[in-house]
Amino acid sequence: MRARDLARDYPAVRPDDSALAAVRLLAKERLPGLIVVDADHRPFTILPGTYVLKMALPGYFLSDPALARVIDEAASDVFVDQLGDKSIAQLLPDVLRELPVVDDDANPVEIAALMARSRSPLVAVVNDDHVLIGAVTLNGLLERVLAP
Repeated sequence: MRARDLARDYPAVRPDDSALAAVRLLAKERLPGLIVVDADHRPFTILPGTYVLKMALPGYFLSDPALARVIDEAASDVFVDQLGDKSIAQLLPDVLRELPVVDDDANPVEIAALMARSRSPLVAVVNDDHVLIGAVTLNGLLERVLAP
């Protein structure tokens, strides 16, 4: 079994896409993260869902968790609205960590090791030209590896 066999179609976003639309895509499709691609459809970065959530929260909630407790329910239901018209590029970290990408010939152990090392529940699979052909999710990998 190789990455090409494990990979499934996966939606990708671009750096200039709306951050709010990306959060909505994440929620609607129940995705574990977002694959951000460049103009040539090559993975630029992968944002785990927890990082996307971090993008949506005002920074002061992260620096002082006690502030989050005092927010009323109405305000807590709309915290993603603070994304406004920002693009994904405007919210990307200055330093990107290891890019969880494998070529289509990678085996399941390589994929699992990369997921663990990069702390990403999502690995992009690329062809010889480094173009995105799909993704392997943590759940998808475990289902295939544990199948009888």
